[in-house]
Amino acid sequence: MSRLAGSSKLLRAMNESAALELLLDPGMLTRADLRRITALSTPTISELLRRLTGAGLITVVGHDSGRPGPNAEIYAADPDAAFAVAVSIRETGTSGNPSVAAALCDLTGTIRARVESHVDFLVADPVSAVAAVVTRLRKRAGVAAGRIRHVHLGVPGSYDPNSETIRLTDVPGFGRPGLVPRIAEALGTRVGVDNDVNLAAVAERRRGAGREAENFALLWIGQDGLGLAIDIGGTLLRGTRGGAGEIGYVPLYSPESPHRKIDLQDLFGGPAIMELARDHGIAGEAPVAVVAAGSEEFLAVLADRIVVGLAAVTAILDPYLIVLAGPIAQAGGETLLAAVTSAFGRAAPLECAITVTTIEGDAVLLGALDAGLAAVREILVTAIRAG
Repeated sequence: MSRLAGSSKLLRAMNESAALELLLDPGMLTRADLRRITALSTPTISELLRRLTGAGLITVVGHDSGRPGPNAEIYAADPDAAFAVAVSIRETGTSGNPSVAAALCDLTGTIRARVESHVDFLVADPVSAVAAVVTRLRKRAGVAAGRIRHVHLGVPGSYDPNSETIRLTDVPGFGRPGLVPRIAEALGTRVGVDNDVNLAAVAERRRGAGREAENFALLWIGQDGLGLAIDIGGTLLRGTRGGAGEIGYVPLYSPESPHRKIDLQDLFGGPAIMELARDHGIAGEAPVAVVAAGSEEFLAVLADRIVVGLAAVTAILDPYLIVLAGPIAQAGGETLLAAVTSAFGRAAPLECAITVTTIEGDAVLLGALDAGLAAVREILVTAIRAG
């Protein structure tokens, strides 16, 4: 009997979590809709809707009067049942200090509040700074601290989940061992961390050019650094210590300077782009500006450099698609894309579709929101299955 009871409890939990996942995604379903999709009986559907409503996870949002008989109640996930927060740490803001951008979304993914500020992490403690940003967000949105179920950090560096340490970062204080657990303790909630370029790929998979791709590689060309994200069927390849995709560190051999250590960052990172612009007589105070104003000749030379990285990525991964992303790629737009595509065709006997990101706005922050919301939904579904 105990096995039967246990099996019955497990089956009920599985049914409830399946129904919640359906309501979280398309939303606004009637009993009949759920019965048709899940093939569960009417009494079972009624019971799981009662339990999910009682738990405050779903609510009646309307009635369907377009069918014979009594109006059918329409159910959807309750947006206020739980919230996720995304925090993006950027190496350099417009003031010269790192900037922190953050947003809070409800269970449906609707953004309720967003803030951005510049922080001098040479002075400010990262734990206090992140906690202060989250507090500003929830107060602006009118959300109690206990309703925030997950905070997701996007960082310019790699995150090693085994040691819970952020590595390869230039933001003061963020490489400190034990930092992430301290942030979680200060916030009183779960905290996830990911590389900023990985999060841009999360947004690209959900919202952009990667939606229909079997797999893709995203090359981030930023004003300060380079990065690569590798998406395989919707799963990111992060590596053993979170360092997969740190393409800027790939060493190169220079026949002109065989004893000088150079890498891809020296080829088409921000400082290299500025030097190239000066050589072509293009004025500008930042890499984005010179790329946006660049001549076809300048962009062709830049494209040849970018293709050195793309050829290596394609030869090793053979991706279905390569997405050019980041401020430099967006500044160059279709003109830079055409130059890169042409240069890629000349560089090696390799084939791969190349495109520019279709994400508008802050891709890293959007990806962190997507990752945070997925974590919140997993928390809720897991709680139901364990209940």
